[in-house]
Amino acid sequence: MTKQEKIDSFNPNSAGLKDSNIYGLPFSNEESDIILIPVPWEVTVSYGSGAAQGPEHILEASYQVDLYHPQFPSLWKKGIGFQDIPEDMLMRSTALRQKATQIIEMWEDGMDVPNHPEAQAMQAEINKACEDMNAWVEKQVNHWRSKGKLVGLVGGDHSTPLGFFRANAQSNPGYGILHIDAHMDLRIAYEGFTYSHASIMSNAMKLPEIGKLVQVGLRDFCEEEVRVAANDERIAYFTDRQLRHSQFEGKNWKQQVDDIIALLPKDVHISFDIDGLDPTLCPNTGTPVPGGLSYEEAIYLLTRVGEERNVISFDLVEVAPGDDDWNGNVGARLLFHLCGVLAEKK
Repeated sequence: MTKQEKIDSFNPNSAGLKDSNIYGLPFSNEESDIILIPVPWEVTVSYGSGAAQGPEHILEASYQVDLYHPQFPSLWKKGIGFQDIPEDMLMRSTALRQKATQIIEMWEDGMDVPNHPEAQAMQAEINKACEDMNAWVEKQVNHWRSKGKLVGLVGGDHSTPLGFFRANAQSNPGYGILHIDAHMDLRIAYEGFTYSHASIMSNAMKLPEIGKLVQVGLRDFCEEEVRVAANDERIAYFTDRQLRHSQFEGKNWKQQVDDIIALLPKDVHISFDIDGLDPTLCPNTGTPVPGGLSYEEAIYLLTRVGEERNVISFDLVEVAPGDDDWNGNVGARLLFHLCGVLAEKK
């Protein structure tokens, strides 16, 4: 059956079938215009865990998402494919997470980790494994793009899209990153881990091909990160407090979004850490922080960026299951909208 025949015979109003692709769609990955790469990795998380199960959790929740999107009514017809979750990566992440926890506890106990032979050996092993993960992601992105696909990433923790940033540097030099997050993630090799989730944007800005990093919703960061941002003219940020105070004094969200978009270059990658949202929307994420964007504020921002810039790719990270389906429910719907923003102009 051809893709068009599947479109003609598929009932988008029926319940999603779990033996089909993500969102219950009937298309294979080869038939889908959009490919999602799941990266079940959370080796260096320093507080709550569970992000490695995020891709599976979102996939399960996706079958409950209605396919009619008022803004993107034909999105489902494009096809959204979900690459198989690499179980070997998940197993490696789980094993290395235990070693990383030992190192983090040593730091917290005040031990001299840089001069501790056993800790240094474990850190070297972890850093090498993270580099392997980065190389795998870059390879997957380039593979699907060579087939003419639009590509998004579903993490995992926020260390996972570095390979994606590298692939974008090859294809779209000068591109910008719109980074929605509670955290700056500009720490330098946090806790000794070169590829820490808290260092993703520090590592990203080592790529000279990245023209601009615009961070939105920040509300938890350290002095080192502020100093890094102040010394790099490519970085601009909007803290949650700044945004709210400005709103209290009369500036509306549309005007603030105008300011955000004005700083972005033509080509944009959206890097969305779910803890950028109000934590009532993501209570199980690893490092929730009071404040944050409402769901509709986030959707409006993403929509406007899609309308006024060329969204080349995205990642959605730090969705963790917890004891209920809430984080996956929100994550699956946010992911569907991100797919619409990515595909709308293509």
